[in-house]
Amino acid sequence: MAEIRVAREAGACYGVERALRLVDQAAREHPDVHTLGPLIHNPRVVRELAARGVDEVDDLSELPAGSTIVIRSHGVVPSVIRGAQDRGLGVVDATCPHVKKAHDSARMLAEQGYTVVIVGEPGHPEVEGILGHANGSAIVVDDPAELEGRTIGGRVGVVVQTTQTKELLDAVLAALTPRVSELRVFPTICSATRRRQQAAAELSAQADVMIVVGGRNSGNTTRLAQICAGNCPATHHIEGADELDPSWFTGAGVIGITAGASTPASQIESVRAAIQRLTETSETSGTPRDEVRA
Repeated sequence: MAEIRVAREAGACYGVERALRLVDQAAREHPDVHTLGPLIHNPRVVRELAARGVDEVDDLSELPAGSTIVIRSHGVVPSVIRGAQDRGLGVVDATCPHVKKAHDSARMLAEQGYTVVIVGEPGHPEVEGILGHANGSAIVVDDPAELEGRTIGGRVGVVVQTTQTKELLDAVLAALTPRVSELRVFPTICSATRRRQQAAAELSAQADVMIVVGGRNSGNTTRLAQICAGNCPATHHIEGADELDPSWFTGAGVIGITAGASTPASQIESVRAAIQRLTETSETSGTPRDEVRA
């Protein structure tokens, strides 16, 4: 019988759990609650919130005064919160505390005259928020090669998207160091992200099949899938148990499961239980797994 193992560090981080608690409290206390963009990068959670009446909006102008807006866990530029307050909206700030540290670091560096370099994914909501706190003048880098041809020198300060890898940060710092007179670094990678990546690497090195659970729009979940695939070619990134294919588990001795920081424990357990049912069904019935349907 296949052994199913869940990574020792997997699933929703503190910031996501906090955001979910805050939106739940807001929904109980206020009659008209919305999130500005998706609360977290997990489409299934977003759909569940919408079913409870907490839908997402992309523009504050869509809301009448008196509505309550929940700021997503990825944070926003400062002008957004000011704009919401000016429109008479109630504001619940669910920005992850670790993201706030990146905001504060970027703002301080900009105020002190440093050229700010953000190590992160261009266009990502968290990175856009950090940019706003650096007065919009920072440089975003997600590949050291992007520094070639850029005029960067003098005093440079570095902050990092919280879900980036230490390996990328180290590579960018190595490229920057010989080019600047002063380099100040705020390694704002969330420790929870690093722990999840390490645990995923360890488990995927032992597994015959790896299942990575989380939104396809989640950068940290995608990175987990990339890490796992490097050790275990039979890695599958899914958003829920209904996407499982029984044929994936044919002949597997160890099936590993990990999940991104935006994946609640209930979704992980749903996937684990579904895999157990699929493998038990195929073994007790003698039916080839690729013919079993959940």
